[in-house]
Amino acid sequence: MIISASRRTDIPSFYSEWLYNRLKEKYVLVRNPMNAHQVSRIDLSPDVVDAIVFWTKNPVPMLKRLEELADYNYYFQFTLSAYGPEVETNLPSKNKVIIPGFQRLSQEIGKERVVWRYDPIFFSEQYTMEYHCRYFKVLAAKLGGYTEKCTVSFLDLYRNTERNMKPLNLIRDTYQMQMELLERFVEIAHEYGLSIDTCAEANDFTQAGVGRASCIDRERIERIGGFRLNVDKDTNQRAACGCVSSIDIGAYNTCQNGCLYCYANYIRGIVSENYGRHNPRSPLLFGEIGGRDVIKERKVKSLAESQMSLFELS
Repeated sequence: MIISASRRTDIPSFYSEWLYNRLKEKYVLVRNPMNAHQVSRIDLSPDVVDAIVFWTKNPVPMLKRLEELADYNYYFQFTLSAYGPEVETNLPSKNKVIIPGFQRLSQEIGKERVVWRYDPIFFSEQYTMEYHCRYFKVLAAKLGGYTEKCTVSFLDLYRNTERNMKPLNLIRDTYQMQMELLERFVEIAHEYGLSIDTCAEANDFTQAGVGRASCIDRERIERIGGFRLNVDKDTNQRAACGCVSSIDIGAYNTCQNGCLYCYANYIRGIVSENYGRHNPRSPLLFGEIGGRDVIKERKVKSLAESQMSLFELS
């Protein structure tokens, strides 16, 4: 089993104490996002968890306790883009906190376990082609020695993101604009020893030297863990998504980053309320079990098949 922590919220940034408590107690309760009264009890024992994939914009709250992850294989999807506080409203300073946090995390766990994400990319009067290229180069210069690649994607406008981003006066991008940007990104990335791939993009950018990403990545997990995984594509994701199956332990409408482009916070007024109902000692991310809730043990198992040889690992 692979744990995703989490596409739905930034667990490392806001719920790290809760996460460490869940790993210590070796289970978590997760509400079904389509039916809140259906609750899954998920075993988090190291013998069934093949890997944990963390998604974050700021892992600093986790850094002092990384030794508590020693029994697990894991890596980070770390989003670091060039937007200002009018877009990413609650992030700490990138120069003072987030970039040093990226570098320290990589030094602690190895650059193969920190994937840089520059996404989602959108264009406006402020965030032009030249702006993205200029600041992508600034970030690549600072992160190149601390990661292997950068995964990018272009903004998908859901109803809530389109509403939230209306004040930015977005410029609709075209395939030609996307291709030009990626060609320039590839040139910059190569200068700093990085490769570029795309996350869940239907368009083909192989002509620019850009492959397709698997963010929940079987090959990366196999390389980190030293074993083979018997795991299928995640059919719950979009057709263009390359991820393999995982179980997400987060919850929607709980992320405090306040990014205007976020699809996971779709009821703005309830985010602070849910965050206020968080108890780091609870098995649920927020709230408590009620009388109408039904808890069922989710059947999980390790998907590791065999140890890989030294030849396969090299």
